[in-house]
Amino acid sequence: MTRGGQARAKGDAAERKCIVTGQSAPKAGLIRFVVGPDGAVVPDIAEKLPGRGIWVSADRAAIDKAARKGLFSRAAKAQVTAPEDLADRVEAMLARRVVDLLSLARKSGQAVAGFEKVKDWLAKDQAEILIQASDGSGRGKSKLSTPQGGRFIGWLTGDELGLAFGRQNVIHVALAAGGLAPRVVEEAARLKGLRLSDGGDSAGKDRRRK
Repeated sequence: MTRGGQARAKGDAAERKCIVTGQSAPKAGLIRFVVGPDGAVVPDIAEKLPGRGIWVSADRAAIDKAARKGLFSRAAKAQVTAPEDLADRVEAMLARRVVDLLSLARKSGQAVAGFEKVKDWLAKDQAEILIQASDGSGRGKSKLSTPQGGRFIGWLTGDELGLAFGRQNVIHVALAAGGLAPRVVEEAARLKGLRLSDGGDSAGKDRRRK
């Protein structure tokens, strides 16, 4: 990978076919699964596990349907088992992945948390991405706006953001451009498809229109 992330961007352009929709799409929007030695379906979030990949859109309904309708067995051309809570497991793994990336961004000085720090970064145009906890106060969140041309992420909880910053609860986070930002956006987008609600993303879109 280049320092600018160009190699990763090129790799992400590769497409795979979802076994549920039958449509091909960039890998960044799908989840890879493999069949383990015990014949059970295993999520391969990092896309590193050995075996033939089975791809499903990063969408809760799609994963549930694949497990319920036996589509993993059809794709594998063998009888395999898929746990009923497969979508929940994928969601938890994706959330952990986003948290870990944010933690790395914090340690490298690419991310800050807290209303005043985030407000300062936004005022100085240091932030490209505004992240706000889905369970935070709507009134408090409305006081900060997504950077012009930037991105908004609003479907992580305060506890999840807190894990990334070594605190009990975090509501406001700002992420600088470059570095780990593209990966955070990518993984957060996949997580969004697994969350049952928009987690405040609609509010984020409204703020971007202002």
